[in-house]
Amino acid sequence: MTPGRPMRLLSVIVVSVSLIFPALGQQTGQVNLESEPLQPLPQKLTLDPAKVSLGHDLFFDTRLSKDSSLSCGSCHDLKLGGADGKAVSKGMGGEMGEINTPTVFNSGFNFVQFWDGRAENLQSQMAGPINNPAELGASWKSVIERLQADSEYPERFEKIYGTGITQVTIQDAIATYERSLITPNARFDRFLNGNMNAISKEEKEGYALFKSLGCSACHQGRNVGGNMFQKFGVMRDYFAQRGNVTKSDYGRFNVTGHEEDRYVFKVPSLRNIELTSPYFHDASVDTLDAAVEIMAYYQLGRRISTGDRKRLVAFLKSLTGEFQGKPLWQR
Repeated sequence: MTPGRPMRLLSVIVVSVSLIFPALGQQTGQVNLESEPLQPLPQKLTLDPAKVSLGHDLFFDTRLSKDSSLSCGSCHDLKLGGADGKAVSKGMGGEMGEINTPTVFNSGFNFVQFWDGRAENLQSQMAGPINNPAELGASWKSVIERLQADSEYPERFEKIYGTGITQVTIQDAIATYERSLITPNARFDRFLNGNMNAISKEEKEGYALFKSLGCSACHQGRNVGGNMFQKFGVMRDYFAQRGNVTKSDYGRFNVTGHEEDRYVFKVPSLRNIELTSPYFHDASVDTLDAAVEIMAYYQLGRRISTGDRKRLVAFLKSLTGEFQGKPLWQR
């Protein structure tokens, strides 16, 4: 497999170990993590606390925007699942974005950033919103000047980095803070870690379906996605049937120019998915039931029953975690 190129047709290959191992609803012992496509999130990460604190302040500092009205946190609201609940976000001067804002939670586990994967890490991702006139609409020169005029930032940057306030150090501080935004201890994580009663029978059945249908071919690992590219519309032409195709629908093609990358996107993480409606890059549906139906039809080539969709949605809701020890649904 060529690095950075989409993995083809994985979503239609049923590779589920649930066909080999007993149904989860019947298990009485601990889950064998080595045989599972999904893994629990770590409870904590080892990060420089000074950088995390600095990055936190920068993340919520409106001086990073052209007119000091918006911050990173404006579109990545930690009380709204790390996104903003809108089809597209509003930037400088009321300019509307072109694609649905993904959650910032657990973004440090993604193998690339943005839907089209154009940023290789969180540091390089940070440059996008700063310079985009439809987002923060500023420039590095103006941002650095504003931060240097602050009474505390220069000393904090110098103490941490020894090089003062630069584009590189701003990006690194914010990226470090964003890596700290993990949501461990979802009920499903507790189940994977040995608490067999952490999820219900219906949720266990939903997880068994998730594997047997082939969903876990693309949504796997500790982030339940975010670690590969895939075409949206493997079995049926989603965009032809939806209509009104725009440049943002081209996905990875906009980065590589390769025809085989047209309509290819980074597979999104499904963690905390119940909190991040509307769904997909085009924000085309508002409910998990509808999202599951579309995925089954266009990615797997299947129509699935109302009952099976209900089980799958129940499982997906078990992926909602905690942030700083507090359940996300209570924030």
